[in-house]
Amino acid sequence: MNERFATTVALALLVTVTLVPAGVTGQTTNPGAMTADECSFPVTVTDATGTDVTLSAEPERVVTLSPSAAQTMWEIGEREKVVGLTKYAANLNGAETRTNVSTSESIVNIETVVGLEPDLVLAPNATSKDTIRALRAADVTVYHIHRAETLADIEQKVTNVGRLVGACDGAADTVATMQQNLSIVDAATEGEDRPKVLYSFYGYTAGKDTFINTIIERAGGRNVAAEAGIEGYQVVNPEFIVGANPDWIIRNTDTPDVPKTDAYNQTIAVKEGNVVVIQLEYLNRPAPRTVRAVSTLAETLHPDTYAEAKANASAESAVNTTTAATEQSNTTQATTTATETTETSGPGFGFVSAFAALAVLSVGALFRRGRR
Repeated sequence: MNERFATTVALALLVTVTLVPAGVTGQTTNPGAMTADECSFPVTVTDATGTDVTLSAEPERVVTLSPSAAQTMWEIGEREKVVGLTKYAANLNGAETRTNVSTSESIVNIETVVGLEPDLVLAPNATSKDTIRALRAADVTVYHIHRAETLADIEQKVTNVGRLVGACDGAADTVATMQQNLSIVDAATEGEDRPKVLYSFYGYTAGKDTFINTIIERAGGRNVAAEAGIEGYQVVNPEFIVGANPDWIIRNTDTPDVPKTDAYNQTIAVKEGNVVVIQLEYLNRPAPRTVRAVSTLAETLHPDTYAEAKANASAESAVNTTTAATEQSNTTQATTTATETTETSGPGFGFVSAFAALAVLSVGALFRRGRR
């Protein structure tokens, strides 16, 4: 809500209170968005270490210690605030202009981070406690991000990061887009048979308690590694591959080719050419773009129902757009009518009536905004 709109609503409500009989009240809420006051500073939040992190003002210089945190900043429209990131975030557009805070051993260079004079450091759950302590000892504000185990956790992380950097609107838009795309996936996979899926890379696979498993299941597949009791990331042997006999094999862009072995060649997936290659960064980073991996896989496993669900979503979006345009047109017409009535009214009463009309229209617009 911008300042001009907030002022209009406040004035409208003041007039409404004067004109509406006692006991008549109106209230609107928008659960998916924060008000300007709720997204203001100072703010205090509790991070994954149980530490209360306080920001007295909106941060202008941010360092991210994980590619998922950097990706989140990019997605919510706050990339310009990022002054430092790790080398694993180099795939992000424009990352080359930021300072690399990784050492050659792929750990965080404390001196480099401190030298960037950040207002805020976003540290992933995997960041070592020693790194967190060292940065805080250097008087650096660090927010230790909670571990994301589900797609809902990613949405919450996006919301939290947006709140910390003063980008609540950008975060809300990002979460809304994620939810819209996931709703298409859910509609496409509901009640459908789930093909057997194997994710393989460098001789490993992903079983239970991995984000890959979450992606496969949400996309309407069965993770053969998880069903076999494999936990985490484990090396797979030929006997497992033959016994699992997946319908589909997922490979990432770093290792796109299926190994040419007897075990793989015996699978339905290889015999029928059912291999899908997904961008590595979408698979192994719990961040907004994970939804792209889910959507790609769902479209691959369930092409017909996915196309139908996507078409339905597009049609619904078109209807909503038309409805919104009609409401805006009606509002404009009502405003014109109210102005004409004011101009033809007698002294005194015309002034009050005009403000009463403004109150009704402003509050009505606020209600409509709350429903979107």
